[in-house]
Amino acid sequence: MLTRYIGRLLCPLKTEFVGYRAHKCTSILDTTSREAIGRLAKVQGWVRGLRKMKDNVFVDISDGSTCEMLQIVMPKTIKPDNLRYGSSISVEGELASTPNGKAELRATEVHVIGDCNVSEDGYPFAPRKKYDPDYIRQYLHLRPRTRGFSSLLRLRDLATSVIIDHLRDRGFISVHTPILTSNDCEGAGEVFVVRPQSKEILKSMQKEDQSEDEVYFDTPSFLTVSGQLHLEAVARALTRVYTFGPTFRAENSKSRLHLSEFYMLEAEVAFLSRIEELMEEVELLVKQITKGMIEKGSSDLHAIEAPEPQWLNKTFACLTYENAFNVLSNHANRLQRPAKYGEAFSKEHELFLVQHNDGVPLFVINWPKEIKPFYMKECTDDESKVAALDLLVPHVGELVGGSIREDDYRRLELKLPPTGNLSWYLDLRKYGNVPTGGYGMGFDRFLQCILGISNIKDTVPFPRWPHNCNL
Repeated sequence: MLTRYIGRLLCPLKTEFVGYRAHKCTSILDTTSREAIGRLAKVQGWVRGLRKMKDNVFVDISDGSTCEMLQIVMPKTIKPDNLRYGSSISVEGELASTPNGKAELRATEVHVIGDCNVSEDGYPFAPRKKYDPDYIRQYLHLRPRTRGFSSLLRLRDLATSVIIDHLRDRGFISVHTPILTSNDCEGAGEVFVVRPQSKEILKSMQKEDQSEDEVYFDTPSFLTVSGQLHLEAVARALTRVYTFGPTFRAENSKSRLHLSEFYMLEAEVAFLSRIEELMEEVELLVKQITKGMIEKGSSDLHAIEAPEPQWLNKTFACLTYENAFNVLSNHANRLQRPAKYGEAFSKEHELFLVQHNDGVPLFVINWPKEIKPFYMKECTDDESKVAALDLLVPHVGELVGGSIREDDYRRLELKLPPTGNLSWYLDLRKYGNVPTGGYGMGFDRFLQCILGISNIKDTVPFPRWPHNCNL
């Protein structure tokens, strides 16, 4: 009875849907299949090239579905007067094959949807001209229209899907950790404070002896620098978890490797107590994402001239902090600034270690505990060190950071930072506790490394850095 009733409701919708499908546009990606040749099609996109011959006009259009462009052949008699480079158009016609085997659309009807007068309207990108990334970055709202950056955006999307598929295959469960938090996970104070902008709201909610930063949530609140502490809580119920989203650091840096808002992939594994297990998980992740991008994104990788990763089939090396420091000390004459024992390595030091390892990524483990966050577990054979790892890769240096977490209640209690209420974090060690370990990978830095992009600002659609929060 219910089935028949629903069927009657859907009948008119079904008719309308069939009619809609008959007028649906074909993406340029779909025109590349052999089955498409000989069919009538309607495509929409933006003009990327325009050539006038004796009787015909040849137009190259792109719609973003692929880095390939579709050639449109139209008689001059049907060419709109305002058909120009950069304009958006709708074209109907028959798909045919060119002598070199590519598809082309032989137009019977052409309409300009949106005009683009490059010379008069000040459009910043002229046809057949290459621009420096610094120049293109001045036009973030128009940058996706450049061929190179549209390829970057497709590769960014591809890498995201490959990561999700890989982690699902490994038994990880996605967790949406909060962007608003009362914790400064790294304890460095490089956080953005969150509070209402409205003075009326502040005045109506403010209690006696309460600062403006405490009004809304009754505690100082920040944009997250990491979802790790929340993942540790969930891992003690779901075992293998990850989060993938934006994080924020208020660092006063304009370097080619830093952003104020960036994407982090963070994972946490329960019942894990050995740093070697964590290294295996990280190495597998980096290699699988890279392989997936090569297999599924070859045309876009070629379009942006991404370098081929020579290290993909090689085992990542591993050095202790002590051994890495000795390598740097033995080659101090090749460094602008020598390494100092007990301090973090500079970017120059990180890149030198990778170069010294023939360009193959390497892990540096067992770091001095004074330079690492409070949550890392001390090494069993040397309490001055913590079971932490940094994965160093070509082009960017540190890509992944991780550690075995301190699981001893009493030891952790002594390490907690004086600011922030982390009693809940201690509770995790009180009830059914297990050892855990985890890592965080800078997604934008990963793209820098794999795609050979010099500046991290060119891996993000709308980058934010000190003195720049445009759009």
